[in-house]
Amino acid sequence: QVQLRQSGGGSVQAGGSLRLSCAVSGRRLREIDMAWFRQAPGKEREFVAYFADYGGVTHYSDSVKDRFTVSIDKDQNAFFLQTSNLKPEDTAMYYCTAKADVTLWLGGWARSDLYEFWGQGSLVTVSS
Repeated sequence: QVQLRQSGGGSVQAGGSLRLSCAVSGRRLREIDMAWFRQAPGKEREFVAYFADYGGVTHYSDSVKDRFTVSIDKDQNAFFLQTSNLKPEDTAMYYCTAKADVTLWLGGWARSDLYEFWGQGSLVTVSS
């Protein structure tokens, strides 16, 4: 069983940066698909970023590409979402998620229904 514990988030002005963390227990990072999704009030959950240590595969949504970066720390067994140049439309609850047995790098990385484990969420609020 994989457990995800999130930290980070907060309030920032437009143009600012925040770092979200997701500590993983139960599996090593190399054994899981890792991703970030977000959900703004009144909107559906949307894909933000994907990473698979197995193969070093990374994907970003067009809305965050070149502004957000996924990284990992194998010693901490954690993965991170570094955000920069934040915009008010980035305001949302951000969730880290994982799936055991890396398979989504082949396809489906943006589908929230394919992930098995979810963090508790971190609120990011960007003011203009």
